[in-house]
Formats: sequence, structure tokens, C-alpha cells
Amino acid sequence: MGKEFKVKRKWKICCAVTAILIIVIAVVLVTLAFTLFKPKDPKIIPQSVTLEGFRLVVSPSITGNLSLELAVTVDNRNYGGFDYDNSTSYINYRGNLVAEAPIGKDTIRPRSKHNVSASVIIFADRLAADGNFLNDFFAGVFNFTSSTRLQGKVNVFNIFKLQASSSSSCNITVFIQNQTADWVCTSKIRL
Repeated sequence: MGKEFKVKRKWKICCAVTAILIIVIAVVLVTLAFTLFKPKDPKIIPQSVTLEGFRLVVSPSITGNLSLELAVTVDNRNYGGFDYDNSTSYINYRGNLVAEAPIGKDTIRPRSKHNVSASVIIFADRLAADGNFLNDFFAGVFNFTSSTRLQGKVNVFNIFKLQASSSSSCNITVFIQNQTADWVCTSKIRL
């Protein structure tokens, strides 16, 4: 009976130590999930917006185009890579869609920066469809908004693969007189 008691006691100690270890590991994993591995918004850092050209012919009809070269750096501050699919960036003028720029699929590595650039041609006839076009033209300033949504997966240590989307919205101001552009962006990531 003494030997059986010692075996039961050792078994109980082993189970208790194992249970405590499992609890400690679970607490550590939950803490890491809510702190270190918690998804963070990527930072979108504007590098340049360049007005490549502006050509406008008013008579007999409004024709021409506005060419923009956009370059941004996306700073992925997460400990997981973000693989995104092909997407499109939409450029709006006073709420009306005036141009689209394709974005090819790619991967943003964990804790790294990724450069993205695109050329956009906005045709004057699409701008002229808005009644405020001539007022904006004579004022020398055009205000655009761009929106982009990237769908993909966040991959943490090749173990956790979560569906995610990252979206950004930018306000772009084009100054015709001195051929420059300025912009401000915001972004969000959703799991």
C-alpha cells in the first residue's frame, strides 16, 4: 500500500505541474496575442506626388489629361507578413470616379517597408462632366480623393494565417499654376 501511495502521489504531482505549465503557456500566448502580435495599422508614408503633365484644350470641346505619378512607402509594423491580391486604386473628383490605377499582388514582409508607385492619367472630359470644373480650373486647384483596398492574408510564423484587408484613403490637391501636388493619407487594417 505504501508503494501504491507513492505512485499516486508522483502521478498527482506530475499532473499538477503539467496543468500549471499549460496554464502559464496559455497566459503567455494570450498576453502576446493582445500585445506583441496584435495587428497594427500599417503606416502609409507619402514619398512623392508629382504632376507629370497637364494639357487642356477648351475649343471646340474640352479635351486633354492630367498625369500624376504617385509613390508611397507602406511600413508594416506587424510581426506577420501581409500577402495581398491584385487590387485597384480609385481616383474621385467631387464624388465622381475619374480614374483607376491597377495595383499588382505582392507581399509586405513583417516589420519592413515596401515601396509602391503608380501612374494615373485623368482625362479632362471626365473632370469637365462636373459643373465646378471651370471654377476649379480658374482657381488653379483640383482636389481629388483616392481610395484603395487590399485584400489578403496576414501570416504569423507560418502558423497563423488570418484573412485581412488594408484600406487607405488619400486627399490629393493638385496646383496647376506651379505644377505641384500635395496629399494626406489615412489607413486601416482589419482582421
